Amino acid sequence: MDTSYPREDPRAPSSRKADAAAHTALSVGTPGPTPRDHMLWSVFSTLYLNLCCLGFLALVHSVKARDKKVAGDLEAAKQYGSKAKCYNILAAMWTLVPPLLLLGLVVTGALHLSRLAKDSAAFFSTKFDEEDYN
Repeated sequence: MDTSYPREDPRAPSSRKADAAAHTALSVGTPGPTPRDHMLWSVFSTLYLNLCCLGFLALVHSVKARDKKVAGDLEAAKQYGSKAKCYNILAAMWTLVPPLLLLGLVVTGALHLSRLAKDSAAFFSTKFDEEDYN
């Protein structure tokens, strides 16, 4: 039997098994959905050029949300995505409400003018006699 060099004990744990056990990661629960950044909506809001640059603010927060999501900070990405969504909603309302109000005013004004024209047509078609001027 050759005993000139040290032999490994077959019962001793190998270093490969110890390394594998030391680097094992355990994930608890299922990961939630990734936060939304509303990038496309923000781009369209920006291109529409609404007042107060709300679309541009939404785009800035969307880009920040996407950067945080790529960096792995999902909580900050969720907050920036929520702000981008709020700015997009405000931009949409700021874009849609004034034209609708203007349309309502035009329709109301047209109805009022048509009623006024109908009443004044009767006034201008009246015939006056000579005794009305004396």
